[in-house]
Amino acid sequence: MPQGKVEHVPDDGLTTRQRRRQHVLAVNTGQGKGKSTAAFGMALRAWSAGWSIAVFQFVKSPKWRVGEETALKALGETGKGGPVVWHKMGEGWSWIQRPGTERDHAAEAAEGWAQIKRDLAEEAYRFYVLDEFTYPIKWGWVDIADVVATLRDRPGNQHVVVTGRDAHPDLVEIADLVTDMTKVKHPMDAGRKGQQGIEW
Repeated sequence: MPQGKVEHVPDDGLTTRQRRRQHVLAVNTGQGKGKSTAAFGMALRAWSAGWSIAVFQFVKSPKWRVGEETALKALGETGKGGPVVWHKMGEGWSWIQRPGTERDHAAEAAEGWAQIKRDLAEEAYRFYVLDEFTYPIKWGWVDIADVVATLRDRPGNQHVVVTGRDAHPDLVEIADLVTDMTKVKHPMDAGRKGQQGIEW
């Protein structure tokens, strides 16, 4: 097992304890499966530590009921770990009411990002999962310069993990932890469709 020893200690004047308590920006990207799964695994650790958790799920259909959502919401209600809130773009976010109107995905993504910015400014949560957030960036629905400035300069000790393929190089540059999930083999390559308990 690795002992957690660093290869290089920066000359930044911080103690080991101070450096250990710095906030982390993680990016899970790449063509392979497991980006969101890894992020939700981190969220489980955050819940166990008693941290408040906010999940902002971009792109996925609101009709999808993913297992992580059910599990984390249930855990959040136990009172044993941290509270959990979950927002899905496809539901129009929880604070937007637009009955009877056609969906504008770009506007919904921009509104979700605006809420994330407000939450970060207010230090509303300790741990954020921005699931599939690389896509609104890639499609130009949110401004990468704004994302970089906001995430880089966020106050307090708020941890953020961003998931999705094709992470923007500027996002990768400011991240503390970047994992590129590489697909070696996948059941879909053999014509098998996704199944409950594995994909959702």
